[in-house]
Amino acid sequence: MHSGFGYNSFHFAGLWVRFTALLVDFILLSIPFFIITRIVKGVWLMGAKDHRWVSGWFINDPLCMIFLAIIVLYFILLEGLAGKTVGKRLLGIKVVAVEGGLPGLKRSLIRNLLRAVDSLPALNVVGVILILKSPERARFGDRIAGTRVVKVMK
Repeated sequence: MHSGFGYNSFHFAGLWVRFTALLVDFILLSIPFFIITRIVKGVWLMGAKDHRWVSGWFINDPLCMIFLAIIVLYFILLEGLAGKTVGKRLLGIKVVAVEGGLPGLKRSLIRNLLRAVDSLPALNVVGVILILKSPERARFGDRIAGTRVVKVMK
């Protein structure tokens, strides 16, 4: 399974560099979202009264659904096709297939959809524990998708 990966040539990215890259991505994505929300809704940050609610905590606001779709596509497309988001690029890390090379869209889709599992029970506890305990620093989504996050060697 790992024959083409070249484990000796990669250093797996740890928790803090991955967290920082994710934080950079969310800040980058938030800036236009706040501006658009201000223009469309008249507020910088939407509260309960600014949303259309279906029931309970489920938000069915079209603007929020568009933002969610953009966020999901951002991670799937950039990681799948380039191996890195803007945050990962700035922090010097990338997503690779265990065989080596770019993960592709299918693996990227799987690893990103499984963020829901890694986030359980709250605050990404499952993902954090798996990254800290794994010699390859692999969260659940990476293990199932056959991807790893590695430092870019210069």
